[in-house]
Amino acid sequence: MKNLVIIMLLFFGAQELVGQQLDKKKLDQYFEALEAGNKLMGSVTLSQEGKVIYQKSIGYADLDQEIKAKPEFKYRVGSISKMFTAVLVMKAIEEGRLSLEQTIETFFPELENASNISISQLMSHRSGIFSVTSRPDYLSWNEHPKSRDGLYKLILDGTAVFDPDTKAEYSNSNYILLTWILEDTFKQDISSLVEQYISKPLHLRNTYIGKEASVENGEVYSYKFLGEWQKAGETHMSIPLGAGAIVASTEDLTKFIEGLFAGDLISIESLELMKEMQDNFGRGMFKIPYHDKVSFGHTGGIDEFKSMLSYFPDDRLSIAISVNGSTIDPNQAALTVLDAYFGKDFEVPSFKDTNISSEELDQYLGLYSSPSFPLQITITKDSLVLNAQATGQPAFSLTYEGDHVFTFYQARLTLVFDPDQDQMTLKQGGGEFVLKRNAVEK
Repeated sequence: MKNLVIIMLLFFGAQELVGQQLDKKKLDQYFEALEAGNKLMGSVTLSQEGKVIYQKSIGYADLDQEIKAKPEFKYRVGSISKMFTAVLVMKAIEEGRLSLEQTIETFFPELENASNISISQLMSHRSGIFSVTSRPDYLSWNEHPKSRDGLYKLILDGTAVFDPDTKAEYSNSNYILLTWILEDTFKQDISSLVEQYISKPLHLRNTYIGKEASVENGEVYSYKFLGEWQKAGETHMSIPLGAGAIVASTEDLTKFIEGLFAGDLISIESLELMKEMQDNFGRGMFKIPYHDKVSFGHTGGIDEFKSMLSYFPDDRLSIAISVNGSTIDPNQAALTVLDAYFGKDFEVPSFKDTNISSEELDQYLGLYSSPSFPLQITITKDSLVLNAQATGQPAFSLTYEGDHVFTFYQARLTLVFDPDQDQMTLKQGGGEFVLKRNAVEK
């Protein structure tokens, strides 16, 4: 099954990959093609042993003022912030202020199961606390400021989704609560804690807890593509706090994770505790695979921003990508940069001038399967982008080529739809499979 289709090809490889001379010119052409095709706006930094070996910015920081993106510009990095918060928690533990097994009822006596929820369980998403950002009404208030009491009441309003430590499930509430624990413990706000314990020691001049975005301050705005780029709404930073309020340049992100793994922020013993995995969750980080290699890091998303930060310990290699507008999965761009570094072939895409409406995409949605094909393929959409997801694999974005044809060039995959017959033909590597639509998901 691993030699068939889909994301599998991106994450598994049969041979050891070896870094070689980076083809920067071809990588530039790749990103310029994404920019020209309205596929991506953002920045990427690749660093080895503390030295930037590739950096590229495409698109705009502010379309209204026609301000182009620059490498030093800062992006909202969403849940990558959790790595910063986890570092601060480990710092508090090293200083004897907190402990991993300490329960949280003294901080939050009103919270359901508080006496059975530990600091460690908050860090590794094993608390069972409902994620406040999953509330059905979240988008009706996320752009407005919230006091601590107001946000806490919303967290209390959600009932537990499972008993503590019986499983893992991602919840932003965990890291909002950790923010308040840190603030109460240190008697400092999260902004000053990030500056004192992370930004200053590592000389990060473009990393801090964000406020209202300001292009005059070198920050970028996020955009969604609806036939043209349109400015997106802006989450008020009083809400995500240590769960998602960090603003940073991609170069600063690589410096942060390199400093973390070098022991410049916390001890290596504390880092190992962050790296411990249970049900695929560490304490503030994940394992992120690439072929036969493993990196550690985190992804992030807030408004239309999408980010990824990852470090390969064996190669002393870090990569950070922050996107403020995309019509493809930014993961594809990150993988292409890694392909270039590790000597794997990659293509510079050529995007045709094809437009398709959100309503037209509806005809392709559904669950496709075939007795001759081992995986089911679910087709969904996100605004003007069609997404595909194979059984047990991450979703990936498709590029419309016209005449019911979509491609995923990273895996040299082509999907040809026949809506009238409720079927889809999947083509890759000389193989061709016809899958029937079993259910429609709109």
